[in-house]
Amino acid sequence: MIIKEVNILVIDDEAVIRDGCTKILKKEGWNVDTVENGRDGIELIKNKFFDILLLDLMMPGINGMEVLQEIKSQSPSIYTIVITGYATIETAVEAMKIGAFDYIAKPFTPDQLRLVVKKALSNKALIREAEYLRAEQEKGLHAIDQEKSKIRTIMNCMPNGVLVIDKDKRIALYNPIASKLLNISGDDPIGKDVDECINCKDLSIMISDTLRGKSSHNAGIVSEIAGNDAIPLMAHVAPVVMADSEIAGAVAILQDISHQKAVEKMKSNFIAKVTHELKSPVATITQQLNTLLEGAAGELSEEQLKMIEKAKLWGVGLIALISDLLSISKIEAGMSIQKKVLLDIREVVYDAIEILKPQAEDKKITINISLDNLPKINADREGMKEVFVNLISNAIKYNDSGGKIDIYGERDKDYLRISVSDNGFGISREDLKFIFERFFRAKNKKTRQIIGTGLGLPIIKEIIESHLGAITVQSEEGNGSTFTVSLPISEKPLIREGEPVLTNY
Repeated sequence: MIIKEVNILVIDDEAVIRDGCTKILKKEGWNVDTVENGRDGIELIKNKFFDILLLDLMMPGINGMEVLQEIKSQSPSIYTIVITGYATIETAVEAMKIGAFDYIAKPFTPDQLRLVVKKALSNKALIREAEYLRAEQEKGLHAIDQEKSKIRTIMNCMPNGVLVIDKDKRIALYNPIASKLLNISGDDPIGKDVDECINCKDLSIMISDTLRGKSSHNAGIVSEIAGNDAIPLMAHVAPVVMADSEIAGAVAILQDISHQKAVEKMKSNFIAKVTHELKSPVATITQQLNTLLEGAAGELSEEQLKMIEKAKLWGVGLIALISDLLSISKIEAGMSIQKKVLLDIREVVYDAIEILKPQAEDKKITINISLDNLPKINADREGMKEVFVNLISNAIKYNDSGGKIDIYGERDKDYLRISVSDNGFGISREDLKFIFERFFRAKNKKTRQIIGTGLGLPIIKEIIESHLGAITVQSEEGNGSTFTVSLPISEKPLIREGEPVLTNY
């Protein structure tokens, strides 16, 4: 079923994104409306029908996740494509669980935008065809056969595997790619129980859960599974819902991600090898310099001591840079693994302070903590520790001797907000807008001699955003800085403790 008139709404606080999307999409003959914030978008959808919603995830005021929840409750037929500045499997899956169909990461090309919108329209058309097919059963077998032929043509032209299941978990339709990816057996699998024809327990469970109504109507269930010959697949199973809200079946979309996995593995192996080859000799050089400082080669002059001490500091900085580059590469390649647990953020903060206690004592910096009666969050312990070690370390490094650091938190509706505030050097207004860019370091008379990589804040921003959170900063040069981390609250784990979750898609 072809969607004759396509209405698209773009919600993004960046004018350049709104204007660019409008220009690209209108060239395809589609109708496009734009708004700059979530509240205006919600109001517009109340008064006008839209097929596709392009939604920025991170916006001031009401954020994209809140907008998505509101829109899915009032207009569940809209297919939402999340526009985001970060790209992780974790983010895509979490957004899809509350109603998003797909995502596109900034910056994107016109072809990428057109492709993801056409993908959503194709899926929407396919779902409409499946629903229409169910209604047409009452009009006669001949009409049904005609509609099946149309759907089969659409399915056979799709780049991914498609498997249509009826409400009794029997195979209704499938395309050749699905047959190849799942090794569908039997001379004529149509009408047979899906478990008799495919050997994929994970997909079977996803289909059963969908038919039992364990997914939202458009979001469906998304998971990585193993297909024929252990081919890694990204499976998206969504229900076919009738006008009376009865579930008439399910549609499974299967994407072969083996090439992506292979490229990611090659990149990870290359980075790991390069960093190992660099890190070991640099560490050895640093150790040798330390030995010289301890007098192993005899007494050194004051000038020699200064030169060696400076070389040692640069060696330590280079080791940190190598480690940060490895972290960034893992995040980009989607190779980082999170083990999410129900987490008390106070424990993480106290662990971070214990690690940094010598540095704080050396500069006689006082750390005040106010983190009582806070709810737990569903998060990766090591990732959160890296976040707060980095923030507290910066508050120590970029502070005068005898300074102070305040760490406090509060619950704000569905979010936990933790702030790390110091009375240190602060950040100029000109530098604030670049503070989360890779390799950027604010430099003035006080910070010029401090060793750093310029990757710490970008890394923790990626970690926080992979948890569907956000980080903000308030600062004035000479009057300290306050970094605030906002994380969604979960009263119970979304997955079992220790279960690995890939963070890129």
